[in-house]
Amino acid sequence: MQGIKISGIASYIPETVIENNDFTSFIETNDEWITTRTGIKTRHCAMNMPTWKMGSLAARKAIERSGISGDEIDLIICSTVTPDTLIPSTACLIQNELGLNGCQAFDINSACSGFVYAVDMAHKYISAGSARNVLVVSAESLSRVADYTDRSSCILFGDGSAAAVISPCEGKFSSVIGADGSGAGFLRASSVHPVTHPLFAVKGIEPETDENDHGQLYQDGKEVYKFAVATLPRIIGEVLEKAGLTADDIDSIVPHQANIRIIQTAASKLGLPMEKFFLNIEKYGNTSSASIPIALTEAVETGFIKRGDKIVLAGFGAGLTYGAICMEF
Repeated sequence: MQGIKISGIASYIPETVIENNDFTSFIETNDEWITTRTGIKTRHCAMNMPTWKMGSLAARKAIERSGISGDEIDLIICSTVTPDTLIPSTACLIQNELGLNGCQAFDINSACSGFVYAVDMAHKYISAGSARNVLVVSAESLSRVADYTDRSSCILFGDGSAAAVISPCEGKFSSVIGADGSGAGFLRASSVHPVTHPLFAVKGIEPETDENDHGQLYQDGKEVYKFAVATLPRIIGEVLEKAGLTADDIDSIVPHQANIRIIQTAASKLGLPMEKFFLNIEKYGNTSSASIPIALTEAVETGFIKRGDKIVLAGFGAGLTYGAICMEF
């Protein structure tokens, strides 16, 4: 089977830093409460910068690092749950900003599993011969949809972006991708609300509205946690088995940075030392689909991951979605 490699990877982190104590002015919490329960100390906020702009800044740098020219990009896949517009896609806005007009471009919404989903899709396009170089961009502005009256959830989320150029190689690649829609209600946010227009009156229909639905992020923390601690170790184990490898064969694991306790539980169930897991949740919090590629970028830049390393990327999120890939960096 066709292998893939990450030719170039980069991230963009907004300048504004939100510290744990910044929340104390409007909700009942403190630094110790947040840190001990989540492992998060700070997160970054995009403020007035659009999601697509963050994505384009990361994408431009990733292309530069890949060593290929922009006209060699055949496809742009953007993963986001916080687009600036419903129409057009964030991918098209990024494409225009980078001057890559002409190639395929579309968005996907797989929540926090989005980067893994997108890399798996890139692999399939490359394997089918439909593309050679695929630009995957994950960009999120979760600060815009967080519910700042819910102290258990608003403290978790941050903004940021990362991008990777995916190209063919001879290395092995395996993936485990899936979803459990029965848990869709555990983590959700509405984007389109019913509006009153003449056709309602013509047909004698009253529009359905929910006065409690303001488009903010709702999370059933207990249910999401149960799903995550069961799913993360399972999919890591399954993708290793599919690759014909053991945990000892893997150099590094980059998990979705949602909660330090989830990662610790996964490590314990897999019998792996925490040293194999790259963590930066303390600095950035949960940036949804941008979480894994931001962490991967930092792992590469700091030397935690090097060329030739066997790595696993594993995520889980709203949907409920999950995905893991095993590849050689």
